[in-house]
Amino acid sequence: MAPGLWPRISHILWLACLLPLAPAVVAAGLYELRLITDSPATTGAEVTITASLVSSDNGSLVLPTDTHFYRFHWIHSPLLLTGKTEEAFSSTIRTVGNVPGDFPVSVWVTTANCGMCQPVARSLLVLSVTESLVGNLVVTQNTSLPWPSSYLTRTVLKLSFLLHDPSDFFKTAWFLYRWDFGDGTLLVTDNSTVYYNYSIMGTVTVKLKVVAEWEQTTLGAGKGIMQKKGDFSASLKLQETLRGIQVLGPTQIQTFQKMTVTLNFLGSPPLTVCWRLKAECLPLEEGECHPVSVASTAHSLTHTFRDPGDYCFSIRAENGISRTHQYHRIQVWPSSIQPAVFAFPCATLITMMLAFIMYMTLRNAAHHKDVAENPEPPAGVKCCQVCCGPFLLEPPSEYLEVVRESHGLLPPLCKPVKTYTV
Repeated sequence: MAPGLWPRISHILWLACLLPLAPAVVAAGLYELRLITDSPATTGAEVTITASLVSSDNGSLVLPTDTHFYRFHWIHSPLLLTGKTEEAFSSTIRTVGNVPGDFPVSVWVTTANCGMCQPVARSLLVLSVTESLVGNLVVTQNTSLPWPSSYLTRTVLKLSFLLHDPSDFFKTAWFLYRWDFGDGTLLVTDNSTVYYNYSIMGTVTVKLKVVAEWEQTTLGAGKGIMQKKGDFSASLKLQETLRGIQVLGPTQIQTFQKMTVTLNFLGSPPLTVCWRLKAECLPLEEGECHPVSVASTAHSLTHTFRDPGDYCFSIRAENGISRTHQYHRIQVWPSSIQPAVFAFPCATLITMMLAFIMYMTLRNAAHHKDVAENPEPPAGVKCCQVCCGPFLLEPPSEYLEVVRESHGLLPPLCKPVKTYTV
C-alpha cells in the first residue's frame, strides 16, 4: 500500500511547490514598468532613476492592496549606487558615473516572497554620462513666428544658457561665458543671459563656450581647482518684415512699347509676389492674380500696352511674416511711330500709281507725234509698196527718181496742182 501512496504524495508536493508561482504567472503581462531619469549627466554628478509599476491597460486593473507584495531588482553596474528608496509600487535609485559613456540600467519586479519567480514586469534604459557640461542654449523673442528657429531682425533677442544640474553638483562653481553671435560680434560675460539685436538677414549660428570652475578637496592632494567646459550652439533664421515695395519704372509710355518695372522689396525673402493691371489703384483680392515665388529682394516685370489709357499696377508681396501693397500709375499714349508705319505702304502704292499714269501719258504723246511727222502715203504708193516689195527698201523719193530716169516718157505718178491767177 505504501508503494501506491508514494506517487500521490509526490504529486501533491509538486503542486504545493507551484503555488507560490501562481500569482506571478497570472500577473505576467498585465503590468509594465515605467522608467524616469534626469540624465544625461556629467561625470561625478548624481543621477536619479525611478521605476513605477502600472497596469498595462491604463489602470483598469487594480494593484494589490498589500504594499509589500512586489519587490524591485536593479542592475546598474558599473555605475556607483549612492542611494535607494522603496515605495508601494515604485523604486528609486541614485547613481554616479565616474567615466563618460552610455551605460544600460535594467530593473524587473517579482512577488516579494518569490525572488526567483518569473518577473511580473521588466524594463531597461541607457544612461548617458559625459565629461563636459550639460545644458541648453535657449533663444526667445517677444514676437513668435510660425517657423521653428525663425526670428525677426531689428528686434531684441534673449539668449540664455540653462545648466542641467538636478543634483546641484555645480552649486559652488563659478561660470564664464564666451558668446559668438555669428555676425562677427564676440562677447565675454559672467552672466548666463544676454540680449542682442541683429541688423542682418539670413541664417546665423550662435556659438557659446561655457567654463565652470570650483574648489574641491581630494584625499592626499588637499584642495584643488576643478574645471569643466561645454560647447553649445543654435542656428537662427533671421527675417525682416516687409516695410514696403519700391517701384522703379516709367510713368508715361506709348502703345506697343515694352515697359520694364523693377520692384525692390524692403524685407527678407523668400517672397510671394502677385500683381495685376487695373483701371484704379485698389488692393488685390485673394485669387485675383497668380502668385510668383521670388528668392531675392528685387524682381522685374515686363508688359506691352496695346491700348492707350490710364492704368495702375497693383502689387502685393508677402514673406510669411507680413504683407504689404504698392501701386504704380502709368499713362499710355498712342504711339507716334504707328501712323508712319501704316503710311509708308500707302505712299509707296500712290507713288507707283502716279508713275504708271505719267508713263502712259508720255507714251501716248510720243505716238501722236510720230503720226504727225510721218503721214500716211497715197493709195498708189501703198499699191506700189505692196507690188514692189523688194524696192521698198529704198526711200520713196529715191525710188521715184530712179523711175523718172529709167522711164522718162511715162506720165508722172502724181498729177501737178494747177495754179490759177486772178
